[in-house]
Amino acid sequence: MPAYVNLGSLLSGGADPSRIALVEHGQDGGTRHWCAADLDTMTSAVARGLLRRGLRRGESIVVMSANSAKFVALYFGAMRAGIVVVPVNWKLVRDQIAHILVDSGARLAFVDDARRALLPPGIAAVAMDGQDWESLLDRGPFEAVAVEPEEIAQILYTSGSTGIPKGVPLSHAGQHWAVKVVSRENYRAHRLLIAAPMYHMNALFNLKFAFRNGAAVILLPGFDAASYARAIVEDAATWLTCVPTMLAMVANQLGDTPRPPAFDAVTRIFMGSSPYSQQLLDRVKTMFPNAAITNGYGTTEAGPAVFGPHPGGLKTPDCALGFPLLDAELRIVDAAGRVVKGAGEGVLQMRNPATMRGYRNLPERTRAALRHNGWYHSGDVVRRDPDGFLWFVGREDDMFVCGGENIWPVEMERILERHPDIAQAVVVPVPDATKQHLPVAFVVARGRRELQEADVKAWALNNAPVYQHPRRVFLVDSIPLAGTNKVDRVKLCDLAARSFQRL
Repeated sequence: MPAYVNLGSLLSGGADPSRIALVEHGQDGGTRHWCAADLDTMTSAVARGLLRRGLRRGESIVVMSANSAKFVALYFGAMRAGIVVVPVNWKLVRDQIAHILVDSGARLAFVDDARRALLPPGIAAVAMDGQDWESLLDRGPFEAVAVEPEEIAQILYTSGSTGIPKGVPLSHAGQHWAVKVVSRENYRAHRLLIAAPMYHMNALFNLKFAFRNGAAVILLPGFDAASYARAIVEDAATWLTCVPTMLAMVANQLGDTPRPPAFDAVTRIFMGSSPYSQQLLDRVKTMFPNAAITNGYGTTEAGPAVFGPHPGGLKTPDCALGFPLLDAELRIVDAAGRVVKGAGEGVLQMRNPATMRGYRNLPERTRAALRHNGWYHSGDVVRRDPDGFLWFVGREDDMFVCGGENIWPVEMERILERHPDIAQAVVVPVPDATKQHLPVAFVVARGRRELQEADVKAWALNNAPVYQHPRRVFLVDSIPLAGTNKVDRVKLCDLAARSFQRL
């Protein structure tokens, strides 16, 4: 790995500047194909334009926009100039957005029309739709700055669902390492479909991965099941990048209808950012029978490159996270902080070049997250099997106690999703004066099948310990998603608690 890298250079014209690098689906329904040379030219024009506006190396900009080619050029162009990019989750509440703008020290905000009203008053802004954008561009060649090894490229803010969002500064060198370490083959023939929002690590990492390896990107402005499925067919996607709930929603949309024949062209699926069940995996395999599926575990704080293939050639079991990458450090610790050797269970800790050096302006949170010489304490409880593969058990803070018994929601969800008429299940706790907490389930039926609350309860009682069975079952058409397309557990906990109060 070179001593100095610049992430903005991953997007370039390359040896074949006329190749299609980006298929952009606009919010207006139109589609534009960008060759590598044109996208590279716009990216350099952004870098020059930011410097002409008076921004200096090390200063930051925030971006609030749907996915677009302009967002891509802004993201890579700012980094080329040594300017820090702060993509903002625009689904947060206004106070959280205002906090990010202040905490990040942003000099300038970029917004599309749909999100302009979210900006607090008094913030200098560039409208990404119309003349503002054209005025920013300064066309001409630009040589990416040679950044220092620990120089910050971007700051990603955690969702803030449990409080104030935490800023995670990430370096050029660390993120470059993460992309490089998982680039093991020739990927130039692939077409990656990206619909996750570009304020999330999932989308940003896959953009960098695709451009670094000369693959084409199919970029949707956002996710909905119908447009995602349509893009697979119309744009001949070969590689899907997503969080599991996205493919669960595609499967629910298809129901019992046959899969489109074009789905057979998909040969890779990178499905990560949250756990999934064997039942969902089986449905995905049925929809995409020719696809190799990777469980893409990663965290914002420690990066997306954690697991890989077994060095002895053993096949990764379904739903396992994988085998630890040999290029990174990983360990499991028990409740007392002791390292678990061999097979066993505990909290996953990681240390690698992509790991953050600390949260922005939050020294106490940093001390809690980074332990013993830079080990990031993920809060994810995992189990190591005798072959060395790791399996996700649950979150430290998701586990709840019911009548003295520990309940891991993911474990119960997997049991419920084995029911032949259940497409998706989410289990959350509600407070209880006697038991401390009670489990409650939100369930989506498979296709148009009939499902009753009593059926779900009976299935749970017959297939799990009695204390785990859901005391209430809410049959819903769909599971609400947070801004990252993960399940919005905070919203579901609130809905469940309010429903119990009305009883």
